Amino acid sequence: MLQSFLLVLLGVAAAQASPGPNMFAVIETALGRGRRSALLVVAGIASGTLVWAAIASLGLGAVFTAVPALLTALKFIGGAYLCYLGFRGLRAVLRGTEAALRAETRPLSDPAAWRRGFFVVMTNPKALLMWLALATFLFGAGLNAAQVLAFGPVVAISATLIYGFYGVMFSTGLASRGYARFWRWIEAAFGTAFGALGLTLLISGLRDIRP
Repeated sequence: MLQSFLLVLLGVAAAQASPGPNMFAVIETALGRGRRSALLVVAGIASGTLVWAAIASLGLGAVFTAVPALLTALKFIGGAYLCYLGFRGLRAVLRGTEAALRAETRPLSDPAAWRRGFFVVMTNPKALLMWLALATFLFGAGLNAAQVLAFGPVVAISATLIYGFYGVMFSTGLASRGYARFWRWIEAAFGTAFGALGLTLLISGLRDIRP
């Protein structure tokens, strides 16, 4: 069990550290609303991972096995959304007018910041596919539902540390000034990553429906 946890944790940490809607929400909040709000978004994301762990332990993989069309549909929806984020970022770079990664300037209460993080992770196609892969691997390694559920707090701690780092870093004046100066390079990196993730999902969906 410990060996399976450690192996999966490495993959989870890599997925969390890579660009995605979760990171997007934390950085936007940190740039516009500061450290406190960003960390509350992180807390919402960490809470959402516990819900995903519960869903996974209750048979997420079994649901998609029984209704494979549902997973295919989610791949198309998630892929299209990520491609849109990528397009928005690259368009901003080409036009050189307004960054797609915008600082969150609207008033954001503490509960609203937490809700933003929670709903982002619960509607994140990247999180869905990650938990589907986790459930498949952990159940395949012989773990039972309770052990898969126990992996939730591990992922929540990892999310808190990784996204918390981004939240603290981008809430500093140095990071804000750096983003204002190099935003085109940052947007290009995010746009490329989002586009690649989106295309990967769309191609996977096309393979699912190919006769």
